[in-house]
Amino acid sequence: MNYSEIMVRYGELSTKGKNRRVFINQLAQNVKRTLAAFPDIKIHADRDRMHLLLNGSDSQAVMPLLQKVFGIQNFSPSIRVEKELESIKEIALALVKERYQTGMTFKITAKRSDHNFELDTHGLNLLLGNAVVDTFPGIQAQMRKPDIDLRVEIRLDGAYLSCETLKGAGGLPVGTSGRGMLMLSGGIDSPVAGYLAMKRGVEIEAVHFASPPYTSEQALQKAKDLTEKLAPYAGSIQFIEVPFTEIQEEIKKSVPEGYWMTITRRFMLRLTDLIREQRKGLVIINGESLGQVASQTLPSMVAINEVTATPIIRPVVTMDKTEIIEIAEEIDTFQLAIQPFEDCCTIFAPPQPKTRPKLEKVLAYEERLDVVGMIERSLAGLKIEEVKVGKKEAEFADFF
Repeated sequence: MNYSEIMVRYGELSTKGKNRRVFINQLAQNVKRTLAAFPDIKIHADRDRMHLLLNGSDSQAVMPLLQKVFGIQNFSPSIRVEKELESIKEIALALVKERYQTGMTFKITAKRSDHNFELDTHGLNLLLGNAVVDTFPGIQAQMRKPDIDLRVEIRLDGAYLSCETLKGAGGLPVGTSGRGMLMLSGGIDSPVAGYLAMKRGVEIEAVHFASPPYTSEQALQKAKDLTEKLAPYAGSIQFIEVPFTEIQEEIKKSVPEGYWMTITRRFMLRLTDLIREQRKGLVIINGESLGQVASQTLPSMVAINEVTATPIIRPVVTMDKTEIIEIAEEIDTFQLAIQPFEDCCTIFAPPQPKTRPKLEKVLAYEERLDVVGMIERSLAGLKIEEVKVGKKEAEFADFF
């Protein structure tokens, strides 16, 4: 079916009162970025819903992308026809025919914003209901949870008909809760943490630590590919590569191996916090899950967190690995995350890391290091690029 419009219904935006317009405008911007490959689409964001005028764009390619945009409760592809009863009836029957199987039930839901139209909603329901019953013998009308819900909306510019409602991603539009720095390793957990933060409206920027030649180009590309998997939920994401080789070499040279991981994570947190400050972020986000590894015990977290007063959001902290994997599979990051390209934390992991590091020892060991100098040199070598919704994503949508 050649649809002319997609009608979008908002989720939690209905509760935002005086701030509602801000949320709607942000959602419209996010939709525009996500659908950048379809420049002919025109977006009209009203108070109660959003209308995407397709102007010939393929709705079957657009809809899978739209399902990933946070802030959308659901949406319906619609066909616009002139406000003539015969034209409306013809398209209504065609939509039902496309879906009808023996024994199915149906319902007509008519709305009318053009009060000069010749029939009111009751009359339109009756006319179309009778036409469906006459055309499809055995079909039964059912008001609650019908198999086919034919929606007809009479507006000033035409009649819009839809027979399908697709579930959206829910949550809040990305960007309405401020910006956060996601510490993206390349493993299973941190992309899931980023996804969950975005669902609550946080705009994320991905901070990835690279230690060449110990970490490979494949490991760096893996992190970028994971960022690309998350990009459709926001439209685009800034990817920040942080050079980390010197810091890890110095830690390994000057610190007892049991404390390598603790001090490494403290440097990562210092750097992420400084990047956050430069880029006007409000929080740091990571994929720590309590008790999963040595650096994620409560004593370790306390010792690592001592370097910053910035709030740290840990969306997966109380989840077990199975729960995290389920979300990773749902958002299609799992298979990428398990590719055997190790990140800097894995390569420099000590055989017996401290699970209860003592802060006084941590501070004493760090006195052996040129903390300020190494931090400054690392920040001077930052590489930043924008990861957008890629061609692969749009091509993938064509299969739906």
